[in-house]
Amino acid sequence: MAKLIFASKNEGKVREFREFLTPMGVDVVSLNELMDIPEIIEDGNTFEENATIKAQTIADALGVVVVAEDAGLTVDALDGAPGIYSARYAGDHDDAANNAKLLQELADTPDAERTAAFHAVIVALKPTGEKLVAEGVVNGHILRSAQGEGGFGYDPLFYYEPFQKTLAELTPAEKNEISHRGAALRQFMSNFNAWWEA
Repeated sequence: MAKLIFASKNEGKVREFREFLTPMGVDVVSLNELMDIPEIIEDGNTFEENATIKAQTIADALGVVVVAEDAGLTVDALDGAPGIYSARYAGDHDDAANNAKLLQELADTPDAERTAAFHAVIVALKPTGEKLVAEGVVNGHILRSAQGEGGFGYDPLFYYEPFQKTLAELTPAEKNEISHRGAALRQFMSNFNAWWEA
């Protein structure tokens, strides 16, 4: 089985990567399973820059192929916020606080103007510097209260019209089928072998 270091400690993301990649014969190893990992300073201005920083930091430290991802929510009425700051919108990686802040920021926004999108960018880096980039987007809108117990992050507020459900109400398989991360992973896997063997 191929082994990939996934430069993340977010167990929600790790779980989604594993659900997608394990059936394809890829063993995903997260940063939570590794020791003496350097601190990653995410100071990029885009999802791709931050994903590249994560991958580069770990690739430089370990000298192996590393995959990283940066993802976030962009809300049209908030000029694209929270964007790259999605995970720490109200502090540091506190889903409940982030969701509460988002609802507060959108309190006076009419339902028709609560459009939003989730973006995901996956970056793989070889120690030799060759880079593979894949992207995915899913569009929806932000509800006025949370619905559903699944998923993580902003999933309980993100309503996906074609399924008439929030991402938190979808099964893992349904979410992978339509999510930004699922789309990015499919693009990533379709280009991975050619990149790996180049």
